[in-house]
Amino acid sequence: MKDKVLIVEDEKDTRFILEKLLSRNNYDVITAVNGQDALEVLKNFVPKVIVADWTMPVLDGLALCNILKGDDKFKLTYFIILTARSSLKDRIMGLDVGADDFLVKPVENQELLARIRSGIRIFNLQAELRNIEHSKAVIEMACTIGHKINNPLSSLVLSLKNIENELTETEKSKLGEDMGNINASISRIRTFVNELIHLQNAETVSYFEGSKMIKTN
Repeated sequence: MKDKVLIVEDEKDTRFILEKLLSRNNYDVITAVNGQDALEVLKNFVPKVIVADWTMPVLDGLALCNILKGDDKFKLTYFIILTARSSLKDRIMGLDVGADDFLVKPVENQELLARIRSGIRIFNLQAELRNIEHSKAVIEMACTIGHKINNPLSSLVLSLKNIENELTETEKSKLGEDMGNINASISRIRTFVNELIHLQNAETVSYFEGSKMIKTN
């Protein structure tokens, strides 16, 4: 699968050149003419890297960056600002709103490609770290739930044993099917609790209307 890159550039010729350059280098590229247009594109396109001009009408590159870095969906997206500004003050301003890199116009093609490759590597590493942290959190939650279920379940088993001991043989005979169902249900819950407590790899599966549930053995 091709890595996705969004180009946000109001200058038509520059936008065309950048699109052709990245397409020839096997990227899945979409372009936008300004930041507002980019926000519409991003509703259906999630890139690993965004290359945006700083100075654009309607919504400039820095404002776009500020919006996206506040959105959890795009926090990991590597944001490269293209600018004719080269002062330290301008770069600090860009970094303060979350820009990851700067390239001064006119952009040298090979340098841009190198920065994009670097951005994709950083995106992939950050995504992997986020997945590891997510898996760790799910495992800890599953283990906690397992232990919390296990304690009242043990009390339930003891209470059920006491009830069985108080029953006469006639009563046991009448309630035999119900008691069997209760014990079978307890056994299934014990198996589930054991799987939660000993969960090693946190994996979720689709359940209902987009919801997820933890996959156990």
